[in-house]
Amino acid sequence: MKKLTKEYLESLIIKTEHARFGDTLTICVLTLQNGFNVVGSSACISKDIFDEEKGKQVAYDNAFGQLWELEGYKQKGQ
Repeated sequence: MKKLTKEYLESLIIKTEHARFGDTLTICVLTLQNGFNVVGSSACISKDIFDEEKGKQVAYDNAFGQLWELEGYKQKGQ
């Protein structure tokens, strides 16, 4: 079983897209080499303190964490 690294997981991502919905919700979609999409999100409690870049980063981190779990499950099954 090979060790999962941040660099390995990043190499699986071919596209990163962000979208904002309403005043406080950010979605991040990571498209992987095999065509699978992993989705992460972030939400702020108030539009008055919403920071778009922070929202994008939190949504990306959320999606990346899910990718890590999926790849870990895949590796464990091999």
